[in-house]
Amino acid sequence: MSLFRKSPTEKKNLTGNNLIDLISPAGLKIDTNHIQVGNKYGRTIFVSNYPQILSTGWISPVITLDQETNVSVFIHPTNTGAILKKLTKKSAQIQSQISIEAEKGKVRDPQLEAALENIEKLRDKLQQGAEKLFRFGLYITFFADSPKDLDKIENNIRVLLEQRMVYTKPTTFQQEQGFISTLPLGIDKLILHSGLNTGPASSAFPFVSSDLTDNKGVLYGINRHNNSLILFDRFGLENANMVVFAKSGAGKSYTVKLEALRSLIQGTDIIIIDPEREYKYLTEAVDGSFIDISLSSNAYINPFDLPKPGLDENPADILRNNILNLVGLVRIMLGGLTPEEDAIIDKAIAETYAARDITPESDFSNIAPPLMQDLHSILRGMEGAKSLVTRLEKFVSGTYANFFNQPTNIELNKKLVTFCIRDIEEELKPLAMYVVLHYIWNIIRSETKKRLMVVDEAWVMMQNEEAANFLFSIAKRCRKYYMGLTTITQDIADFMESKYGKPIVFNSSLQILMKQSPAAIDIIQQTFNLTEQEKYRLLESNVGEGIFFAGTKHAAIQVVASYGEDQIITSDPAQLLEIEKAKKELEQQEK
Repeated sequence: MSLFRKSPTEKKNLTGNNLIDLISPAGLKIDTNHIQVGNKYGRTIFVSNYPQILSTGWISPVITLDQETNVSVFIHPTNTGAILKKLTKKSAQIQSQISIEAEKGKVRDPQLEAALENIEKLRDKLQQGAEKLFRFGLYITFFADSPKDLDKIENNIRVLLEQRMVYTKPTTFQQEQGFISTLPLGIDKLILHSGLNTGPASSAFPFVSSDLTDNKGVLYGINRHNNSLILFDRFGLENANMVVFAKSGAGKSYTVKLEALRSLIQGTDIIIIDPEREYKYLTEAVDGSFIDISLSSNAYINPFDLPKPGLDENPADILRNNILNLVGLVRIMLGGLTPEEDAIIDKAIAETYAARDITPESDFSNIAPPLMQDLHSILRGMEGAKSLVTRLEKFVSGTYANFFNQPTNIELNKKLVTFCIRDIEEELKPLAMYVVLHYIWNIIRSETKKRLMVVDEAWVMMQNEEAANFLFSIAKRCRKYYMGLTTITQDIADFMESKYGKPIVFNSSLQILMKQSPAAIDIIQQTFNLTEQEKYRLLESNVGEGIFFAGTKHAAIQVVASYGEDQIITSDPAQLLEIEKAKKELEQQEK
């Protein structure tokens, strides 16, 4: 072990001309199998053995490893003439050995024959100038906070490389030389080389980046690593769900609206739950249906509606699932239920349907479903339901009756349908989102087609366990109906603190992270296993920039729209005012 350190006087007298002294650390502790620089520990390993065949990009798992590493590749050309002489001599030795064994009557040795074949091929290529031979050295230095962590990282790197039959060894007693050899100085202090010809040496080309360009799908943006296009088909993954996390104003709604607009061109139906009337202009521009959900609205949704049974669905299961969803709805409406009340509500809803001749044995496809007032009437005749009757009164004949006690009068017959819940009271928003989602889910189950459902500001539903559970059930089951769920939120803490938040993220094959606030970045880093560089990228991103995750691949993205698309999907208040002004001027000119 050796130790050297600059004195304070030496550091104070440094001049700008002495660059090495200026950038070098105050002290460096060198041990047999690691070095210590300040509070960081480092270890260097080198590649000692290669397989017969190296695939292109075999070093990329180490380059993209979520660890702080320095990788140096040294390629030293050799004298081709001298190598040819050695190969000729080696070829003669192997041929002689094969002949001797054949004369002794021994069975042929495939290993010797393969070696001879490889040598002859290499001799031919070297003689023709198609290949050259190099002395090749590959060194990897990695850093951690303790020697124990160094062991873990070394084991991870060994596993990654040994899967490709590439073996490494630590530079024991040469850690200082290894550290210097992996600094950006171009100095090879280790001289630990293997002989590789041009092909295998070129396979270690270390500069890799994620390529998310497909031959079909939607253009999401530009790959900031290599300026290629991120063109992706989310329906080609194991599920088509996506989550979008960003702080307010980072461009999350803009990104989702751009995807929706481009998906419409490809024949995908879009259903949106809009909490802030952000999607109205987009909906009108594509001749969609904009449905305003509020206590004073003329658009009604009956929570007791039943989906039409599909070809492979049992009507009894449909009714049973609907009763369970309604029990969850009532639980939210009444602020929770005791176990006794839960049992009463379950029985009352079943009797309410039965009163309309809707039972597991009946054909209810053409029967008008009951209303909330029918449930209220059934409860009044049940023992122990007095409290439930009183608490349900405002949803039947009170303030909220106009929303919860009306037959459904809307249809999803357009390619893009938006449900706006901006004007409904804050305490009713989880209820409204639950009812709307339940209605949409019934429509989806009735007819399978390519759809996307967008739930903006999903953290509102996460505040209520029943609503969050319902959203999670859709995330799990929508793949069966050829639908993808897009979940958008800016309040990441509330979303992730719900016990259904992380499962929704883990059931989403696509994730888009955009600019984050410092308060939420640690939660994001832990959830998505981000590197420090990716963490700071999200903190410093501009509007419309972030990280795009698709399965195991991810890349930095910049969302870019054309001028025409931008005019339709913009959420910038200044731009919207300019557009409205231009529309009014055009209308006046036409008059």
